[in-house]
Amino acid sequence: MIKRTASAVWTGGLKDGQGTISTETGVLREAPYGFKARFEDGPGTNPEELLGAAHAGCFSMALSLGLGQAGLTAERIETKAEVSLDKDGDGFAITAIHLTCHARVPGTDTAAFGKIAEATKQGCPVSKVLKAAITLDAVLDG
Repeated sequence: MIKRTASAVWTGGLKDGQGTISTETGVLREAPYGFKARFEDGPGTNPEELLGAAHAGCFSMALSLGLGQAGLTAERIETKAEVSLDKDGDGFAITAIHLTCHARVPGTDTAAFGKIAEATKQGCPVSKVLKAAITLDAVLDG
C-alpha cells in the first residue's frame, strides 16, 4: 500500500484568517490559501483547485494506461477539471467536477477513444476517492 501525505495550517477566523498547505514531496511548501482565494479573486490556492489538479492529473495518467492497454500511445493528453462549489444549506458543497480532455492519439478514432475515456472517468483513483469512506482522528491539543 502506498500512502502520501499533505498538511494544512490555519490561523484566525474564517474571513480574516490565513493558512498554508504543504505536501510530502515539497512541491507545495507552505503555499498560502484563504477565504479570498476560495470565494473571491484573492491570491493563493484553494481546496477546489487542488482537487481539480489532482483529478486532472490522475485522469490523464489513467487514460494513458487505458490507451496503452488498447495498444495505443498518446502524443499528448491535456485535461482540465472544473470543480463546482455551491451553497448547500448553511454551508457549501463540492457538487460536481467536469473534466475536459483533449488528446492526440495516433491510430484510434473518436468512438474507440470515447469508450476508453469513459472507462477512465469511472476508474481513475481520484474519481473513486470521491465515493470513499473518510476516517478521522481528532485530537485537541492542550
